[in-house]
Amino acid sequence: MYNSPHFEITSTQEMHAVVRACGLAQFITATAAGLLATPLPLFLDASEGTFGTLYGHVARANQQWKTTPEHEALAIFPTVDAYITPSWYEIKAETGKVVPTWDYETVHAYGTVEFFDDPERLLDAVTRLTDLHEDGRPEPWRVTDAPDDFIRSQLRGIVGIRMPITRLEGKRKMSQNRSEADRSGVVTGLTQSERAEDRLVAALVPLKES
Repeated sequence: MYNSPHFEITSTQEMHAVVRACGLAQFITATAAGLLATPLPLFLDASEGTFGTLYGHVARANQQWKTTPEHEALAIFPTVDAYITPSWYEIKAETGKVVPTWDYETVHAYGTVEFFDDPERLLDAVTRLTDLHEDGRPEPWRVTDAPDDFIRSQLRGIVGIRMPITRLEGKRKMSQNRSEADRSGVVTGLTQSERAEDRLVAALVPLKES
């Protein structure tokens, strides 16, 4: 991913926060058959390895796990993004020398992937992933709420993914390269948008120089 000092996230802790904030990642492997990609919910175990380890699962019918990766796998974690019109920039009225852009936040995680189908490991991964997304709900659903034989049958239809992270790249492009006046215009424009995600981006645009 192309990055620059304006936008680079250098803190592993901050990049982990982005990973956790992303509901659905894009899991990509490079194989002899070409690039293969699957949208997947993945969870991070930060205590495992230097940069943490990702876990998830794919359908057993998915060809991605059956096709041996030739290089490191890549998991992309996008969170929020928004189109930025130059009409919001104060400098537009002064020089007209402005163009559209896009603000966004993402983390790329790289690592050697392991696929597994051991039932106990699968059950642990599915349970942890479920608990992650159910915690905080008024009446969280638990894997143990379903009959054990039903869960065991469901596990036979999936294959687990374990990917120790060897490298993390983070980017938070939120108009930091613009003047304070231009950023203020961006925040005003995004805040007034009917698109909910635009308003989330507005909260991430810094109004003061850091």
